[in-house]
Amino acid sequence: MAAKPGAHPAAHQEVSAWRPRVPGVVEVFHAHFTEHSYPMHVHEAWTLLIVDDGAVRYDLDRHEHGTPRDTVSLLPPHVPHNGSPATPLGFRKRVLYLDATHLTDDLIGPAVDTPDLRDPVLRRRVGQLHTALTRPGEELEADSRLTLIGERLRDHFRHTVRSPRPDPALARRLRELLDACVVQGISLERAADVVQAHPAHLVRAFSGAYGIAPHQYLTARRVDLARRLLLDGRPPAEVAAAAGFYDQAHLTRHFRKLVGVTPGRYGDRRKPDVR
Repeated sequence: MAAKPGAHPAAHQEVSAWRPRVPGVVEVFHAHFTEHSYPMHVHEAWTLLIVDDGAVRYDLDRHEHGTPRDTVSLLPPHVPHNGSPATPLGFRKRVLYLDATHLTDDLIGPAVDTPDLRDPVLRRRVGQLHTALTRPGEELEADSRLTLIGERLRDHFRHTVRSPRPDPALARRLRELLDACVVQGISLERAADVVQAHPAHLVRAFSGAYGIAPHQYLTARRVDLARRLLLDGRPPAEVAAAAGFYDQAHLTRHFRKLVGVTPGRYGDRRKPDVR
């Protein structure tokens, strides 16, 4: 039966994720969401995003952006962002999480300023790379295409590369401490003792510098770790403990909030249809 005029479609989600044998690619993530919205979070890898249907709106560094179908979005590591559907039908996206093999830290500032790139050649190359990544035995093609993509991205930002924005020393010290305690965790009181600051001042400094609270940052790092462990084939119950969560329910709650599906579904290695 056709939906009534003005009615919203039922909530829908499809997700596929895997780690290819291509240097520089941490993860491939394909998803179709109609209603899911991501809260503010961070990734330790670069996020290279294209939208095939619909559109996504997101905030990056406190500024609103959008990703219609003709753009390529590049979100830097450790910079908080969120995401939600910008159309009633949601969005279908393909994402690459990339390490520093092809994208270096000097691009972070320019990418924060201009994360959405309208470049038909770049958009086509990213789509071709995703196609290659779904085909077994095409690692050389994928590696070659990724190299060209990295080169074109660097060309985009060549004239705007600048020194990294200064981080308040206190916020940076706390981030380094959190990075060292992803699994075991650390209390705010203990962190304040280590960096020699009042807990309230520590939270304000971190949130002011990075646009995300310390606990949100730590949770996002743990979810990133859980994603990698699930892609290694480890069961969710084991991943929960290995990634620093209290139990599987704790993992599931935060994982679904940040990724859009449960850990059990995320660990399903079915490859997507290329559309």
